Amino acid sequence: MSATAAPDIRSGRLGPTDLAANFDDVKPPLDHKRALVESNRCFYCYDAPCIEACPTSIDIPSFIRSIAVGDPIGAAETILEANIMGGMCSRVCPVEILCEQSCVRNHSEDKPVAIGALQRFATDALVAEGKQPFTRAAASGKKVAVVGGGPAGLSAAHRLSRLGHEVTVFEAKPKLGGLNEYGIAAYKTVHDFAQTEVAFILALGGIHVETGKALGRDVTLSALRKDFDAVFLAMGLCGVNALGAEGEELKGVEDAVAYIAKLRQTKNKGELPVGRKIVVIGGGNTAIDIAIQSKRLGAEDVTLVYRRGPDNMSATHHEQEFAQTNGVKIKHWARPVKLHGHNGAVREIEFEYTQLDAQGRLMGTGETFTLLCDTVFKAIGQTLVKDPVNGRAQDVLDLAGNKIAVNEDFATSIKGVFAGGDCVASGIDLTVQSVADGRDAAIAIDAYLRGEAPVGQG
Repeated sequence: MSATAAPDIRSGRLGPTDLAANFDDVKPPLDHKRALVESNRCFYCYDAPCIEACPTSIDIPSFIRSIAVGDPIGAAETILEANIMGGMCSRVCPVEILCEQSCVRNHSEDKPVAIGALQRFATDALVAEGKQPFTRAAASGKKVAVVGGGPAGLSAAHRLSRLGHEVTVFEAKPKLGGLNEYGIAAYKTVHDFAQTEVAFILALGGIHVETGKALGRDVTLSALRKDFDAVFLAMGLCGVNALGAEGEELKGVEDAVAYIAKLRQTKNKGELPVGRKIVVIGGGNTAIDIAIQSKRLGAEDVTLVYRRGPDNMSATHHEQEFAQTNGVKIKHWARPVKLHGHNGAVREIEFEYTQLDAQGRLMGTGETFTLLCDTVFKAIGQTLVKDPVNGRAQDVLDLAGNKIAVNEDFATSIKGVFAGGDCVASGIDLTVQSVADGRDAAIAIDAYLRGEAPVGQG
């Protein structure tokens, strides 16, 4: 391929059989026998470090003991009490840097207990039984608006409903689920599990849903404050960071998040156009996911380029290794400086090698190299879209950097307005952290509505 050739982007690179295999469950579930064997490996620590490592503080030894004694439904109830999206988290959590990394078995030159797989075994058993283990408290007479139907919003909505409040979720997209529905690699969550989990959450009752309603376009913060007793903002990060390189506007330079969303919503993945040569720019989970999925769609050559070293990537070493075993080449210490096109389409991307200066700051070396490409995927992080928050939303919230400022109770600078999930800086940008934010914010909102605690900065 030359820099002046037409882009080689087309659909149908692989047949239905290969695509079905490539997008099947990457981590098949444990069967009953394997779950029993694995659960009996747990030491059931009293002061379990795995609990401390879990952002939602699931009582891991207790739920594993329930599996060991033949009670997976009881195990699931323990999990879901702390983390209502425990089923999804069992599929997508980077357990290798959270609970499983903290497992005491690691200290005896043994492998950790497969906590994530056991969590999936238990929650899948409850879902299969169709049981709703939670009930609503007596009606409080209070109404809460939740803006955003992703992990933080759904977690908050479920907990608020359990506490007796009426909840309305406003979601900009056609479906609830947020990144669980639109942003996670298709091979991590198969068989429409994201919507199965949404249905389970809504089955509690007391949660009304309005899809296709975006903050700043269809609803305003000012109006929500008048119509509801409290508001929880959980709209995530809807903006995409720019490369800041010349030629970024060329055809074939795509947003990785948008392409993953399209892939997740396409039933026949053979219809998706994919380039022969792909370059992915970024070092996080989205970069890894788009790189692997491009390869699994039939791309011949996929290269992921990151400006720093492997230890600086937000994607775990496990994810990096998984990408490489899937045929993705990872090149570190390089940043894009110019995208070259032909007839308006990107054909080549120029990178500059990078290094750290004496103060540890990233700098270019002046040396460059180029990669031929049909498609360039931008995966360098997402950002808060401030205008709907502090513009068309008609109320002004304090910001902390590029996120909404909140206190320890997730209260914003406006009384009665709370925020959580990726749109605030509460911790790591993971599904499990957003679930924890939503749960804890709901508890704070409940206290605010009942006048039981001096919550709020306004």
